[in-house]
Amino acid sequence: MPSQPSKELETFDNPQPQRDYTIRIRIPEFTCLCPKTGQPDFATLHLEYIPDQLCVELKALKMYIWSFRDEGAFHEAVTNRILDDLVAATQPRFMRLTADFNVRGGIYTAVVAEHRTPGWEAEPAVTLP
Repeated sequence: MPSQPSKELETFDNPQPQRDYTIRIRIPEFTCLCPKTGQPDFATLHLEYIPDQLCVELKALKMYIWSFRDEGAFHEAVTNRILDDLVAATQPRFMRLTADFNVRGGIYTAVVAEHRTPGWEAEPAVTLP
């Protein structure tokens, strides 16, 4: 198999570090294992971030997300771990990870975790007519 899962997150220089702008990434094929039953859990991950000096490289992100496929993890733990790893790699001004897990036993789970660099404040929202 030419590609393998990896825990390494590669980055590249932010082409516009002087500007606050939002990067949104949708990852619809996240899987991990239920730590209680060993059955697969499926989720769509929604990553939003305002980069500072670095951006996450997408192929590396794909391989990183793939690395959870055979790991047992509670939804809350895996969401926070992914956020922590992404923050450590990119040091963003702001990052939010929303994990929307598919139904399991009649229950949907959505976990939202955020990071905000101390002292950074979002620009006021612009409302257009």
